[in-house]
Amino acid sequence: MSTHPFGLATLTQIGEFDEIVDARSPAEFAEDHLPGAINCPVLDDAERAEIGTLYKQVSPFEARKRGAVYVAENIARHLAARFQGKPKSWRPLIYCWRGGQRSGAFTTWLRMIGWDARQLEGGYKVYRQDVLRQLDTLPTQFQFRVLCGATGSGKTRLLHALAGQGAQTLDLEALAAHRGSVLGALPHTPQPSQKLFESHLLAALRGFDRGQVIFIEAESRKIGERYLPTALLSRIRQSACVMLEASLPARLRLLLEDYAWLGEARDALIEKLNRIAPLHSRETLNRWRGYAERGALKPLFSELIAEHYDPLYQRSERHHFGRLPIAARLSADDLSPESLRALAK
Repeated sequence: MSTHPFGLATLTQIGEFDEIVDARSPAEFAEDHLPGAINCPVLDDAERAEIGTLYKQVSPFEARKRGAVYVAENIARHLAARFQGKPKSWRPLIYCWRGGQRSGAFTTWLRMIGWDARQLEGGYKVYRQDVLRQLDTLPTQFQFRVLCGATGSGKTRLLHALAGQGAQTLDLEALAAHRGSVLGALPHTPQPSQKLFESHLLAALRGFDRGQVIFIEAESRKIGERYLPTALLSRIRQSACVMLEASLPARLRLLLEDYAWLGEARDALIEKLNRIAPLHSRETLNRWRGYAERGALKPLFSELIAEHYDPLYQRSERHHFGRLPIAARLSADDLSPESLRALAK
């Protein structure tokens, strides 16, 4: 194993370690972290806030003195709960925000025990800079095939069918935990932070074979509240397209299946409709709110397709995807799993 002096390691050495340990607070970890890392905070959220206040309002010395107690207690707890079964050959990589005192203290204790623990030089900050740099360059190295089609035409289902047959697929909506449309928020599933979305996206891109096509859905710049990196969005919009054209009855059936839960979550449905209020007349929105209050999804979705989704699609997708006029076209009156498997072939 190549090593950096004084127990330090660089990002290029990540693959040499058995485990990656994030020593930051749970809130920092939840916002974003290195792929595969486990969270063993040396200061929890409340302790970190307390030490920060003490540092500013009293003195750095008093803050370090109080912080040392918490750090020692927390490291001892992690040693007892998480690491007692690790063999002497175990090699962990420890990081905090900037490769400072939190990860330094943890690494020192692990090395004193006898493990070849290393501290990530520069910490999470260096990792984050690397994520942004790679997302600015890596997408240009792939060949994408973009699945286009109006809302409800089965693009996501076709993407899954392609994955089931061994094709390389990038499911941006799964990474963003959002279906992309005004109704697209998933029940009881918050979206990841922008930073964590980008970490997951980079991890997915790094796992692809650059010699093989990657199938991907046509998306706008935002999926819910998460933004696509500019380089990826540009690459997608320049790529060859496949147009999926489903019949109106098939599209309506799909939307009623995918969004059936909204029939009971009526307040949530009305809140989603309120977001598009500036795009439609008061009369139209009142009619749609009435459908939502009664759980009448079929007439609501029928009108949303005709008056919201399709006009939006015609303005957006056809404008942004320059190769759409020469796209291969697939037609479907049935969006069942069997039919989509046949289309995928």
